[in-house]
Amino acid sequence: MIKILDHATINKIAAGEVVERPSSVVKELVENAIDAGATAVTVEIKDGGISFIRITDNGAGIAKEEVPAAFIRHATSKIMTIEDLLSVRSLGFRGEALASIAAVAQVECITKTAHELTGIRYEIHGSKEVAREEIGAPAGTTVIVRNLFYNVPARKKFLKTAMTEGGYVTELITKLALSHPEVSFKYIINGSNKIATSGNGRLQDVIYHIYGKDVSANLLPVKRSLSGMAVEGYIGKSYIFKGNRSFEHYFVNGRSIRNQIVTKAIEEGYKSFIMVHKFPFTALHFTLDSNKLDVNVHPTKMEFKYADGEQLFDFVKDSVRQALLSEEMIQDVSLKSAEEERAITIERQRSSTSHVPEPFEKEARAMRYQQGIVKHQEEQRKNEPPAAVKEADRQKVFPEKATTFPDKQSISVKTSGTPSEPEHLTKSVETPDAPSETGNAKPEPLAKSVETPGAPSEPEQLTMPVEQFLSENARKKHRLIGQVFKTYWLIEYEDKLYIVDQHAAHEKVMFERLMRQLSKKQVLSQQLLPAKVLHLDSVEHNTVIEHMELFSQTGFDIEDFGDDSIVVRAVPDDIMGVEPQLLFDELLNALTEERGKISLDFFVEKLSGMACKAAIKGNTEITTMEADRLIDEMLSLDNPYNCPHGRPTMIALTKVELEHKFKRIQD
Repeated sequence: MIKILDHATINKIAAGEVVERPSSVVKELVENAIDAGATAVTVEIKDGGISFIRITDNGAGIAKEEVPAAFIRHATSKIMTIEDLLSVRSLGFRGEALASIAAVAQVECITKTAHELTGIRYEIHGSKEVAREEIGAPAGTTVIVRNLFYNVPARKKFLKTAMTEGGYVTELITKLALSHPEVSFKYIINGSNKIATSGNGRLQDVIYHIYGKDVSANLLPVKRSLSGMAVEGYIGKSYIFKGNRSFEHYFVNGRSIRNQIVTKAIEEGYKSFIMVHKFPFTALHFTLDSNKLDVNVHPTKMEFKYADGEQLFDFVKDSVRQALLSEEMIQDVSLKSAEEERAITIERQRSSTSHVPEPFEKEARAMRYQQGIVKHQEEQRKNEPPAAVKEADRQKVFPEKATTFPDKQSISVKTSGTPSEPEHLTKSVETPDAPSETGNAKPEPLAKSVETPGAPSEPEQLTMPVEQFLSENARKKHRLIGQVFKTYWLIEYEDKLYIVDQHAAHEKVMFERLMRQLSKKQVLSQQLLPAKVLHLDSVEHNTVIEHMELFSQTGFDIEDFGDDSIVVRAVPDDIMGVEPQLLFDELLNALTEERGKISLDFFVEKLSGMACKAAIKGNTEITTMEADRLIDEMLSLDNPYNCPHGRPTMIALTKVELEHKFKRIQD
């Protein structure tokens, strides 16, 4: 017998697609807040969000008469027709979030629009309305979700521990904060502040607040556009990585989303810059043509499809690689203990996040600040001396110049040696009677430069160009000190001590030399007289025939000899000192195991392992002349900072670090 399900059952089934765990609830509600134009959002959870979730925003709010309708399935203000799905720009649009959450939890909503005198408090438990009343409230919306899955115990028992569920929410808030740096986020777990961002629109500041100095000090900017695709953001230098992909953040049209093409392209761009099985830090914002984009392929909108995947792959890979090649990446090592570094990081994070206000508190503080300015100006006018006295006093202080100074003065102190500090943390001093340019009394986050008469509005930056360690000019100033542990070479340059790993450096020199030969098709071949006949099994024979072009590109001259045999007429001449027979056997074994059409990239990957075997080993003495020649060869490399496996070829130790250790200078 076929029956139509009741609405309560339908809603619970639908909730299974949208509400998987507490983080699903937080995601839907915060995305609604951002779509409502919120500039500040507070997220509070208890017990990992299982027992309590509260989302407060200062967005547009919901009109009183529309609140009950908002909790009905497929009720939305963001799309009207099927055509709207092709150009959807909002984060949420299906109209299932509130209905699905209300079906499996006890939900309370307090909301008010800006033009209404009072707001409304609406309570709904398990899709059933419990209370509706007018209430005094600030403009915006607060949604409280209690006892998730209280009426679906079978679902609740599959939730993880409170700590694990809280970790999922933390990961989500991190992504939301990075995807919307213009929104101030405050995240509270069990009464303790976890994350707080300023909402000043600067992505690097958000990275600093969340990940601290170690990451924010080692970022490379990315900005590129091509054929309807654009990317902007930051990637980490090659020594900022993790053993999993939790450091990889990328956003498409403002949405945190997954795509295998983008993930693969990012990691391909980092190939040879980062160690194998390690994953980089990225925070990239992509803007893609919405006509080629489909974000409606996953119930929670966590994946997308793009019409031209190959073009997107090349664009992402090239953008990452260009950024990595644009700057010298020799890691400065610290002699501070792990405990000292951790203490400094914790203290800086505490000081930078202790004063970020609640969404509504920001407005109240701004009003109090404005009132204070007005009061101060009135007091100044009462006690202001006559103009003649002021001019006389001024001439005493500035006898040589009679030019009037601007009303607003701000002095900034900023050292060029601390790029890790976000711009809004730069010290600034402003006169209290300075009027706000925008009408908002909140102080400017950026410190302004000193303004002087006749000076341009954008003062010229007096920064000296940084000369790279591996450059022709710098090379003349290198002082090669010697070898330690028969593995590392010490080089003094400027105020740093550089330590070069001879094995990693030689490995990279050999690898890039061969890569140039392959790209220019200049791999030299050596004729075999007489030619050599090899008898293979049927699988090996088929593999060689299928990849004949690949063998030809790498310097082999091979012909099919019939009966599962081949004749080798020429072999590559001295590829990194590896015997041609060994090279052929290793390549054939790898191709046979892979079972499928293999590209030249696969061969290159195998060569990186061979380069490791052929390079100078550690614990091997080489002469100063040989070390000098090795460093000279590194000057010509595209990426001399990492071996083919991603390990660093050199590190740097500053003079300041040594002086700290010898107590010549104090912290």
